[in-house]
Amino acid sequence: MELNLRGKTVLITGGSKGIGKAVAEVFVEEGADVHLVARDAATLAATADELRDGHQANVTTSALDLSDSANIPRLQEACPTPDILVNNAGAIPAGDLQTVDEATWRAAWDLKVFGYINMTRAMMAGMIARGEGVIVNVVGLAGLRMDAGYVCGSVGNAALDAFTRAVGGSSIDRGVRVLGVHPGAVQTDRIITLMKARAEADGRDPETWAEGLSNLPLGRAIQPREVADLVAFLASPRASYLSGMMVPMDGGLTHRASAF
Repeated sequence: MELNLRGKTVLITGGSKGIGKAVAEVFVEEGADVHLVARDAATLAATADELRDGHQANVTTSALDLSDSANIPRLQEACPTPDILVNNAGAIPAGDLQTVDEATWRAAWDLKVFGYINMTRAMMAGMIARGEGVIVNVVGLAGLRMDAGYVCGSVGNAALDAFTRAVGGSSIDRGVRVLGVHPGAVQTDRIITLMKARAEADGRDPETWAEGLSNLPLGRAIQPREVADLVAFLASPRASYLSGMMVPMDGGLTHRASAF
């Protein structure tokens, strides 16, 4: 299917690895130009080089910490008004209410929750002025399936779910679609490290980490490329009537009576 993304400019936060990197790969394959943002300059540069070498793509970068809203104007100078914004930066730590202290909670939300909100506000203004644009928020399934052991992430993701629906419900009238994805467990370096730690804590060989995901639909985690394919479709003209919605990408897990 031709997604009609050739020549589009796509700004991807958290674009140096994991889901963000996979999203970048799909967009460059579709002929788009991408601008990647991440905090780790070295990893960001390596990812950009890989994309350029592998796809002869136009890839630019900004090594910025988006938990500091003062960096957003700097990013706008480098990538003023993208056709598509993919908000993906941020990893909220696990823990219950007594474990996650205020400083940790605020730091996590500064990057993911307020980062998404501030990026949307900044980039959406230019999109509205131009009369078109798409913003896709990669959030997370904890926004639908609340987990007391991941309370900071559950509440933050639920807030971003509401934010996406509230803004995207009317933004389409001004030419801008805002929507998003709730991926379940995605096989990134982060989840592999987490599952290895769990295996070790249970007295198992850390290299058997995948066994901890066997109760998931299809007996496995989601591949980053699967999330990226969905993001690219939602951002494309093929999905032009979609806005103000979140897509749960969980193999039906949200609607089961009991789940992993």
